[in-house]
Amino acid sequence: MAKKKASGGLEGARVRVRAGVMSPEFSDVSFAGWTGTVVEVSGKPPATKVVIEWDGDTLGHMPPDYIARCEAQQLFYQMACLAEGDVEPAA
Repeated sequence: MAKKKASGGLEGARVRVRAGVMSPEFSDVSFAGWTGTVVEVSGKPPATKVVIEWDGDTLGHMPPDYIARCEAQQLFYQMACLAEGDVEPAA
């Protein structure tokens, strides 16, 4: 697990995905505005990655087609791994 110092203490932070960010697995699915909590940080800048666990609001509004596609490919739709620059603090 990455040291919090290297990640600026992002673990446990509530974040929102920035405009224009698409799903790494499905380029036609926008993650813009999705919110959740950072559960893990890895890598070093500028390639720092964050693992986000989506919150209830995001899960409740997630497109059913996205969930079905994830399940068909045995992907865990409740979480995502994104670049640190793809997220910002949630209000």
